[in-house]
Amino acid sequence: MEKGYFITGTDTNVGKTWATIALMRYFKSRGQSVAGMKPVASGCLIQDGRLRNEDALLIQENASVPIDYDLINPYAYEFPVSPHIAGVKNPVDLQWLATKFELLKNMADIIVVEGAGGWCTPLNDRESISDLARALALPVIIVVAIRLGCINHARLTYQAVKQSGLNCAGWIAVCTDPELLCRDENIQTIKSTVHAPLLGLLPYSQVADFNFLSTQMNI
Repeated sequence: MEKGYFITGTDTNVGKTWATIALMRYFKSRGQSVAGMKPVASGCLIQDGRLRNEDALLIQENASVPIDYDLINPYAYEFPVSPHIAGVKNPVDLQWLATKFELLKNMADIIVVEGAGGWCTPLNDRESISDLARALALPVIIVVAIRLGCINHARLTYQAVKQSGLNCAGWIAVCTDPELLCRDENIQTIKSTVHAPLLGLLPYSQVADFNFLSTQMNI
């Protein structure tokens, strides 16, 4: 069993957080302690005088042990734009994030780290999400939004992950478009062209039932 996983997506708004929480509950259901991390988050709101991200709060809520918010989400940016733009006055430092991750790693059996945006989303003027994944040295799980264009996006992201030298542990299909034609054929095409296992198929839903979604995982 791996110590943790890095969750990336084929784009933004593809269901990474739903997949992350479903994975956390899946591991908890198997008797393992779990913690999560969203190192960088844009689009945060002020709560109690501090910037907080809705997805990071969900990750904090679903951890097996109490964890300080600042350890889960070290970089919380106000504006919902790419981190290299949102954080121009406070740019991401990958070494600092790696230090935070090392602290978190000792707090649970499994650590699930959710990236921001897609694999090539820039974090600062030099580095991207892919560099963060390499710095943490975790196996990568790709979240694929099953919608028009998903085959191309899934194949490109998989190729980029493999070229980075990291292990792609698999992919999770998230059905985001209830009107999509030939959904099953799209999923089957990705299965036949992405040489990593399908770890979960999350059906379309307007409201997340994370206990149910956790039962759709198979790692």
